[in-house]
Amino acid sequence: MSTAPAPFTADDYRNRMERAAQAAADAGLAGLLIAPGPDMDWLTGYRPPADTERLTLLVLAPGAHPELVVPALEAGDVEHAPGGPALTLRDWRDEQDPYDVTAPLMAPEGRYGISDNTWALHLLGLRGRLPGTSYAALSDVLPMLRAVKDAAELGRLAAAGAAADAAYAEITRVRFEGRAEREVAADLAALLRQFGHSQVDFTVVGSGPNGADPHHEAGERVIERGDTVVLDFGGLMHGYGSDISRTVHVGEPTAEEQRVHDVVREAQRSAVAAVRPGIACQDVDRVAREIITREGYGERFIHRTGHGIGVTTHEPPYMVEGERQRLVPGMCFSVEPGVYLPGRFGVRVEDIVTVTEDGARTFNDAPREMAIVH
Repeated sequence: MSTAPAPFTADDYRNRMERAAQAAADAGLAGLLIAPGPDMDWLTGYRPPADTERLTLLVLAPGAHPELVVPALEAGDVEHAPGGPALTLRDWRDEQDPYDVTAPLMAPEGRYGISDNTWALHLLGLRGRLPGTSYAALSDVLPMLRAVKDAAELGRLAAAGAAADAAYAEITRVRFEGRAEREVAADLAALLRQFGHSQVDFTVVGSGPNGADPHHEAGERVIERGDTVVLDFGGLMHGYGSDISRTVHVGEPTAEEQRVHDVVREAQRSAVAAVRPGIACQDVDRVAREIITREGYGERFIHRTGHGIGVTTHEPPYMVEGERQRLVPGMCFSVEPGVYLPGRFGVRVEDIVTVTEDGARTFNDAPREMAIVH
């Protein structure tokens, strides 16, 4: 197990909020409105319930102190949040209208970036109180807000990747043949926790024809000798994500199965090698897709090549055609091409990488060859 990293400080969160407010100003926004979820967690370290109808909202505006509108019954929790000292609290009681508390913190005619997971109920409440305001999804106006990681964040992602590698090394030693997919998935989840994950987000075990479904939910199918098995698993460790895919085989693969794996492996290797500052996200996708298409499987590569990762396992930037965002050092994302043959089998190989000053560094070092399991 890795040693727990030093916690982020109030100054770390204060600096993030200042940068976010400045980014809002640079984008021509009056400010940002952040509901409970990954953005609030990253900006403040505060993790309130996201499934409550009571309004909790972080209001960031250029040149203004960060304000957190919070239900009075939860205000005490903010004091224990690492970013709490950087916040001014505006608490409200159940008999009050929370939009009356929020409205004075906003510009009556302002345009705001609002976090994607904000309840429609709350957005409509704000519009009703301030009809002159307008709103845009944070993923549209500031998609790169969390994309570039600092050294402390990179360290957490590296540790999560190493833990996922360790889980993979152990899972290849367990028995696959004769067991249900869900049993192997449970083993994977237990291994991720054993090696330090606090949260397991997914454990895809796609055996035989189920491997042709990229997001297959591990089920009751019993794994058989001769199956190709796609393993895709990850979660959060020290607040940051892991995500790794490897494809294994129960017994020796056929020549076709090995060839498909070789094609995907070469596409993945070449796409990682292409990563460097200044290229567009879509260029990473193009490198992988060109190889798979050249080998005759282009129509069977049915998803983007990668997604960003940080405090969530899926976030911007995305390695997909049409995404012209340029890569800069500190961006972190998956590179995960795949080939899926319906009714037969699938293959995917995935690593998490970060952009460096002159190329890329991978956070996964688990063997990428098709492992033979029993």
